Amino acid sequence: MTESRKKFFDARPESVGQAREFASQVLDGWGLRDRAEDIRLCLSELATNAILHGTAPGHGFLVRLDSGDDVVRLEVHDSRRRRPVVREPDAMDLSGRGLALVAALSDGWGVEDRAVVGKVVWSCFKTTGAGASTAEQRPRSPRC
Repeated sequence: MTESRKKFFDARPESVGQAREFASQVLDGWGLRDRAEDIRLCLSELATNAILHGTAPGHGFLVRLDSGDDVVRLEVHDSRRRRPVVREPDAMDLSGRGLALVAALSDGWGVEDRAVVGKVVWSCFKTTGAGASTAEQRPRSPRC
């Protein structure tokens, strides 16, 4: 069985920090600390993108974390179908490096359309499984 936690956030700049804190609490509760900084940094980038490009007026975004079988899957759900694109910004550009960072820090990432409206941008992270002592106790792997 996969462990799963999710939380909704308003589309406000301070929600990025709140989402990082949510992830820290969840990962600590699962005993998964080995990739926590990578996950938090990727969450910051995906949440910022959701706020800037992915949320329609009056909508927020949902963060979901799934853990199982030595993998953590991070999802950020938003309300627009516009798909993000990895850019190669010029040295002087002040933004545009977020998805390249997600690609570099995660073990995989992608975008899926949601059933009704919007999309899910996800990334996955292999872990050492510090929270599980035997293979029989480990939940099944989240989609990654």
